[in-house]
Amino acid sequence: MQRFRLVLRLALIGLEAAVLFSCGSLLAAAQSSCQFNSAQGKIQHVIYVQFDNMHLMRDNPNVPSDLEQMPHLLNFIRSKGALDPNHHTVLISHTANGILTSLTGVYSDRHGIPVANSYVVFRPDGSTAFPSSFFYWTDLVSDVVGASSGDNTFGMLTADGKNAPAPWVPFTRAGCDVGAYSTANVVIERTPFDVVKVFGAGSPEAAETSANQFSDFAGIAVHCAQNSSICGNPNSKAVADLLPQEPGGYAGYNALFGAKYVNQVVQLRDLDNNPIPGFAGFSPTASETLGAIATMQEAGIPVTMSYISDAHDDRVNGVAFGPGQAGYVAQLKAYDDAFAKFFARLKADGIDQHNTLFVFTADEGDHFAGGPPTPANCDGINVPCSYTQIGELDVNLNGLVAAQTGNSTAFSLHFDMAPTVSIIGNPASTSPTTRQLERDFATLTALNPITNQTDKLTVALADPVEMGLLHMLTDDPARTPSFTMFGDPDYFFLSFGSPSAVEEAGFAWNHGGIQPEIAQTWLGLVGPGVRDGQTEDAAGIEFSDHADIRPTIMALLGLQDDYVHDGRVLFEALNRSTLPPSLRAHSGTLLRLARVYKQINAPFGQLGRSSLTVSTAALASNSTNDEAYTGLESKIASWHKRRDAIAGPMRALLEGAAFGGQPIGEQQAKHLINQGEALLEEVTSCAEDLSDCRD
Repeated sequence: MQRFRLVLRLALIGLEAAVLFSCGSLLAAAQSSCQFNSAQGKIQHVIYVQFDNMHLMRDNPNVPSDLEQMPHLLNFIRSKGALDPNHHTVLISHTANGILTSLTGVYSDRHGIPVANSYVVFRPDGSTAFPSSFFYWTDLVSDVVGASSGDNTFGMLTADGKNAPAPWVPFTRAGCDVGAYSTANVVIERTPFDVVKVFGAGSPEAAETSANQFSDFAGIAVHCAQNSSICGNPNSKAVADLLPQEPGGYAGYNALFGAKYVNQVVQLRDLDNNPIPGFAGFSPTASETLGAIATMQEAGIPVTMSYISDAHDDRVNGVAFGPGQAGYVAQLKAYDDAFAKFFARLKADGIDQHNTLFVFTADEGDHFAGGPPTPANCDGINVPCSYTQIGELDVNLNGLVAAQTGNSTAFSLHFDMAPTVSIIGNPASTSPTTRQLERDFATLTALNPITNQTDKLTVALADPVEMGLLHMLTDDPARTPSFTMFGDPDYFFLSFGSPSAVEEAGFAWNHGGIQPEIAQTWLGLVGPGVRDGQTEDAAGIEFSDHADIRPTIMALLGLQDDYVHDGRVLFEALNRSTLPPSLRAHSGTLLRLARVYKQINAPFGQLGRSSLTVSTAALASNSTNDEAYTGLESKIASWHKRRDAIAGPMRALLEGAAFGGQPIGEQQAKHLINQGEALLEEVTSCAEDLSDCRD
């Protein structure tokens, strides 16, 4: 359940628009204008599906995992493509930045959203605001949070202060329409101001009631190629697709926004053939999402990006399910049935693994907060599980700090199990106020009412020095919090309520933190160019994360972005015969280079994990004249500088081999590998024994 993404279950409007073109004629038109440069020209469709919190690993060893209870999807990936179980999210581990990193192939410091599903903005007077991370691609911070923020930078922000390049652009430039369903920031997210921005302040759309605006215009979009039959339809109500800072320009492109206008060209339907007359909210079921994108594909929209909500929340009663609970199992069964219908329907349309690139992943994993099940050996399938205690432990963090340490420093926080903390007035990182609050955070404990044990609440701490290394800082200094606390995953931290741990039954699946069950997720690839029938081990991917999805898609399609990715092509999972010669040359060294690159540059790579251990020790330290803090912070800053000096040339070699037809230079690559490995060894040794950090 998306805590900060309010789901409005609105009454669906009853008007059903007629389908103005036959699916066959539109599909033929799309195939003739859409030009991928894929290997052997086989890919004609792209179907991208991102789940919220759908697990490959088991949360209870006796209960089959989410994907194990969805065999039609899992077997499709395993038998016809490649499954990567060593895939990872980014920091902090949340929906918005997980999706946006996947869509763009760059880390949060280059797309602007490192904290989700909201983030801090310091106002000029030192007070704070927390705008939503869900907004339309070209919105400014002030559009979301109001002019009082004094922040007129783009929400989607590059490292040099520009609007981040939009992920649909390479497709539309190639003549391919792009359909989006519930996908973060590529559809209208918030009403009324997104509606006003897209349609104009005096438009009929802006005059609708807020509820009608959401149902009519939110959540669904088609970004059209030039001369598109979808946007070119005289009844389509297409508007200019404005991207004023897109590299290379983006004039002459149009888009459709919302069910009201998409349905005037093609009536969206769920998998049971029920019309989707309006958008119901940003927690769509598998049947709703898969039906909508199947309709789009049948209507000649060859690229679709979509989102499916989790299955572990009971949205009828507003509570959370535990692993193996009957309602959870039933929802997964409904999801599995939806995928069976989806694949069968597409196959009947001639859309399958022979001509379609399928990409499946989840934005992040999450941690189940609750007591043990009854009976202890329940499996959820034959023996349902039940729970007497289920739910996160909510804590008023401001109250807890004051009660346990006597520190009355005023601060605000991003509500989360991994809260960013912003001290009112925005003092410097090295100020006595900031340093004392960091020390006090490191000592916090709580009595767990489920286990009756005292828990240490702070698992790790990162200030801006470490957050910069972890790709958590943007070009907008107003978005930089004082520090981030990565907490015990059973807890959720707020600024109100009791400072004691209080069980909250409505939420039991926590994410945002650094625990393996949260950080590690999965990636499934199926289609021409993908090694088919690969088990997890045979896929050969030691480590990947969300930044790798975009360059892998672009390489398979033979398209290019207008920027260098932070991720790299996962060529281990691709057929060697489909790779360009530049990705086949020096293959052993290329693979070593790619692996070391990820370990030094990914937030959950070895360098990121080890440096976070050092950062935690630095912020918790209380030595004379703060010498330990100063020394360790200096080390982290030097590692960051060295990392960037190594990772930059590595990235250039990997991008050149993938997209520039330039084989890596063997000697340069080996030199960079040696430098990267030496850096990893130094940082790891320091994390294991802080005495190794002495100059």
